[in-house]
Amino acid sequence: MQYARTRYDKLTRHRTQFLDVAVQCSKLTLPYLIQNDEGRTSHIKLDTPWQSVGSKCVVTLAAKLMLALLPPQSTFFKFQIDDSKLGEELPPQVRSELDISLSKLERMVMDSIAASSDRVTIHQAIKHLVVGGNALVYMGKEGIKHYPLNRYVVERDGNGNVIEIVTKEIINRNLLPEVVRELEAQPNSPGDLGGGIGSRNEEDVDVYTCVKLKGNKWVWHQEAFDKLIPGSQGKAPKDASPWLVLRFNSIDGENYGRGRVEEFLGDFRSLEALSQALVEGSAAAAKVIFTVSPSSTTKPATLASAGNGAIVQGRPDDIGVIQVGKGADFATAAEMMQTLERRLLEAHLVMNPRNAERVTAEEVRLTQLELEQQLGGLFSLLTVEFLVPYLNRKLLTLQRSGELPRIPKDIVKPTIVAGINALGRGQDRESLTSFMMTIAQTLGPEAMVQHISADEVIKRLAAAQGIDVLNLVKSMEEVQGEAKQKQQAEQDLEMTKQTGQMLSAPIADPSKNPNAEELVANVASQAGAQ
Repeated sequence: MQYARTRYDKLTRHRTQFLDVAVQCSKLTLPYLIQNDEGRTSHIKLDTPWQSVGSKCVVTLAAKLMLALLPPQSTFFKFQIDDSKLGEELPPQVRSELDISLSKLERMVMDSIAASSDRVTIHQAIKHLVVGGNALVYMGKEGIKHYPLNRYVVERDGNGNVIEIVTKEIINRNLLPEVVRELEAQPNSPGDLGGGIGSRNEEDVDVYTCVKLKGNKWVWHQEAFDKLIPGSQGKAPKDASPWLVLRFNSIDGENYGRGRVEEFLGDFRSLEALSQALVEGSAAAAKVIFTVSPSSTTKPATLASAGNGAIVQGRPDDIGVIQVGKGADFATAAEMMQTLERRLLEAHLVMNPRNAERVTAEEVRLTQLELEQQLGGLFSLLTVEFLVPYLNRKLLTLQRSGELPRIPKDIVKPTIVAGINALGRGQDRESLTSFMMTIAQTLGPEAMVQHISADEVIKRLAAAQGIDVLNLVKSMEEVQGEAKQKQQAEQDLEMTKQTGQMLSAPIADPSKNPNAEELVANVASQAGAQ
């Protein structure tokens, strides 16, 4: 048997160089984010960078990525109906009703995400992606959890697919269940390398989680003291794994990714060195020292203790002032710093500050377009490694808990719409609006009325914008009924006018027509029949 701890230590050797670079990037941006120490880091004193440009770059880029991946005002996915299945099994007239129903399901999923703490954890993971290029997210029953790079190792196959994950957690002994603490008293198996207690603190216990891909399923278990923890086994489908291994940039043949900060590590180092030199030089230049001639009658102690406006005995020629005359050198360093800062801010999309009070769909689209243009296909990687497995796992969890009804996979499939066109159903709305405008401009308004179904247009626009049309939009039966009632009312009004005109005519006058009474009776009976 190969213990999880042994496997973790073996795979750690392949992670070392990536972790070292990630720590360097973290020191120049957010020092608390990534540490090289696998023990508890609460006692470690962190060095503060001499500049805040790195922190601003990371925070801004992470916020924009968060806005693009999980927009607050729209969905990052849509339930797509298979048209081939629709023509075989479902009548075409129910397509609009299906779109409305599916949009309701989409809102239910987004409401569940908004009510959970997923966004907080995902935002933390995105910051790790920007700085270190790697992050691990676990979607458990009790919520979502993030593992930094110094807490897990991973192995991939030749195609870059994850086949094994091993995590390491340091947990206080008193917080462990009794069944785990009892494992320490059990005799060690042959070949056991010793206990799982870390050397940092006798109260800390190392708990390992081993995750492997076996066939079409993910299986995992936990170990402590090199022994299996009872009840820690788990499994999940291959396409709905709770373990999401994320990378910012992928390089063929490497098990780990590389972050955005690493791509500009040289500029960050230069900016850090210049910032330190400029701050220390400015502090030295700002220092003013007074000198007194050794042979003067003016006493230094008298000058030092004299207050403002005091009168002392001495000669002004005996007192001098020493200042650092390096203003030109500081100007050169400041100019170079401005160049580096501008370059880094542009690379991390900090140059376009947001002034709107609320996030609009157009802002989301522009942000995603900007990210796609600047970062070169970043969404392609994040879609495959984050959005797709995140959505699949979320749907599986909601369906198992009964919060979401079962969705027929053969007819309806969830589709990610992140990237340049990541406006959810807003893209459908724009396409439908453009189509109708084209018909109106090309064929005229009469063709719109003749060939376009107003009922279908209303339903599809409502579905595109995620609006529930229940008791809001009238059905075709209601519209036809109201039209019939209106027509009948108009006919009754016209009949009433004709009857009044007939009764006021000379033919209805008894003095002029002997049969007037009979005529009036016939007209009254016809009006009553109507």
